[in-house]
Amino acid sequence: MNRREFLAGAMASPLAVLPASSTPQRTAAPPNIVFIMADDLGYADVSCYGRRDYTTPNIDSLAKQGMMFMQAYANSAVCSATRTALITGRYQYRLPVGLEEPVGANSPRTPGLPPDHPTLPSQLKKAGYATALLGKWHLGYLPKFGPLQSGYERFWGFRSGGVDYYTHKSAVGPNAADDLWDGDMPVQQSGYLTNLLGDRAVAAIKEYTSARRPFLISLHFNAPHWPWEGPDDEAEARRIRALTHYDGGNLKTYARMVQQLDLQIGRVLQALASGGVANNTIVIFTSDNGGERFSDTWPFSGKKTELLEGGLRVPAIVRWPGTVAAGSRSPQVAISMDWLPTLLEAAGTRPDPAYPPDGMSLIPALKNSGTPASRKLFWRYRANSQRAMRDGDMKWLEIAGNTYLFNVVEDPMERANLKTLQPEVFQRLAAQFADWNGAMLPENPDSNSGAFFGDQMVDRYGNRRPAR
Repeated sequence: MNRREFLAGAMASPLAVLPASSTPQRTAAPPNIVFIMADDLGYADVSCYGRRDYTTPNIDSLAKQGMMFMQAYANSAVCSATRTALITGRYQYRLPVGLEEPVGANSPRTPGLPPDHPTLPSQLKKAGYATALLGKWHLGYLPKFGPLQSGYERFWGFRSGGVDYYTHKSAVGPNAADDLWDGDMPVQQSGYLTNLLGDRAVAAIKEYTSARRPFLISLHFNAPHWPWEGPDDEAEARRIRALTHYDGGNLKTYARMVQQLDLQIGRVLQALASGGVANNTIVIFTSDNGGERFSDTWPFSGKKTELLEGGLRVPAIVRWPGTVAAGSRSPQVAISMDWLPTLLEAAGTRPDPAYPPDGMSLIPALKNSGTPASRKLFWRYRANSQRAMRDGDMKWLEIAGNTYLFNVVEDPMERANLKTLQPEVFQRLAAQFADWNGAMLPENPDSNSGAFFGDQMVDRYGNRRPAR
């Protein structure tokens, strides 16, 4: 843990971001919310969490001015399942769309987020907020499902799991499909998508601050998800034969992708400061799941699609001037579905009583009041028959019939299997998982569930594709 602690204490200053209090501020209640989500970003892929080969000064500035959660989890090891939990505040396994790991191609049978289900944007909208999603949706397709059907007043972005950064298509070759939308209308626009999303976010902030209306902007970048294309790699977009291209990318390209993400976040923070609303805006930065391929998940093992800590642990930073102490770190265990009850409480409203959250409000942690709450958290992932539960410092884990017990605080790499040394703890956690699992929807054998295999990545050499 020394590397992370050292780098966190020596974070570079931001390149172009004014401190939250450096310009005259208008104060208003309730607070604005900018929720920034990266895609497939590893725990240590930003320099304040330990990345060594490049820096992310604007994200680091958020950490300097706010709070870093040191034990933050994603609800799933893959994107759309986590996004289901994030937008509903509930375990994704309560909805058919949450069983998709991730939501696959559009077809009449592809599930989506039901428009009648209360969501973070729909409940904030009822409380008077303007609501916008800029970027990735990945919770179902038109005509039945979409951001505008689930509480967002505005949408500019893409609906599938990933698009090319330059062509904005969700596939290449004969199956290429344009996937860039303004509301429910397809649009064409040239440019590197990370930059275009930054443009849209800055414009939205200017508009909402002029209207003096509280706002939720969900800024869900595709970076640094496949394909591996930096801001000067348009030729790569013409070369690749599939978005998930296993013959491209490298650490240098990945660094440029993350640094361009950081640059756009800096523009967003500058827009808040210039608009005089930085001191009354909650800014959250996190990822939808653990890192993949070129990511740094140190000090954990495992990556995306795995319930090892590296597939689930994510950076999570909150800046909220006047409420969150600058430069603070929280040991509170947190998870994606906590953000709905947290932000509704911050906005002065409550969750729909018919759909009580499974997540908890993090407001006490943000105010650093009291001792951290002990948590019981559960995960399930159909590929490789994965199950996991964390209770306090202990984690029960099952992968492909192999079972483990780890103390993930003392042993974050999950190396020392304690199940024979602490059999009573192992049995208790296994029983608790079984009880919880019985209250969720059963796994659907026809649902999509992604994994990586030995013919794709050498570090998965023992992972063979299942017979069809």
